[in-house]
Amino acid sequence: MTDNETHAQDPQVEAELAGVPEDMKDNGADKGAEVSTLRELLEAAKQDVLYAKAETQNVRRRLEKDIADARAYAATGFARDILSVADNLARALESIPAELRADEKFKNLVTGLEATGREIEKVFGTHGITRIAAKGLPLDPHQHQAMMEVPSDEHEAGTVVQELQAGYTIKDRLLRPAMVVVAKKPD
Repeated sequence: MTDNETHAQDPQVEAELAGVPEDMKDNGADKGAEVSTLRELLEAAKQDVLYAKAETQNVRRRLEKDIADARAYAATGFARDILSVADNLARALESIPAELRADEKFKNLVTGLEATGREIEKVFGTHGITRIAAKGLPLDPHQHQAMMEVPSDEHEAGTVVQELQAGYTIKDRLLRPAMVVVAKKPD
């Protein structure tokens, strides 16, 4: 089979070789096999490039998600630590008797402590830290930690009847579960 016969049989090869000087063309009989092999190699290379592009895109997406999570939850450790400060402030306010609250000497102190509590809540809100609702709701093991059960005729079994310690979330993640007392059916 001559070079002209090979070209006549494969128009795509003929188009690819257009403009190539005759003395540079390989006149071998296995020209079609070489072209076929080269096409297979080209297709394999194209497939490898597509896989590499897809993998690169997946890595970029994962990295963007990791960066977004790092930004959103960077304050988690600090937030957990500051919750104990907020708890202690709330306990201090609750422990002040009513007669001291009315006393002019302590009135400004109580007002200042209450303002500090409101400021902490405002800062929590700014950073996506929200208190978990507990009292009167069914026990949610994803948000509440049952510390004990008490018999109750007034509440349905599994209902939170008392909150021992407030729970919080940061954005959509649990920061600290609410420690609660849960109702159970009386014996």
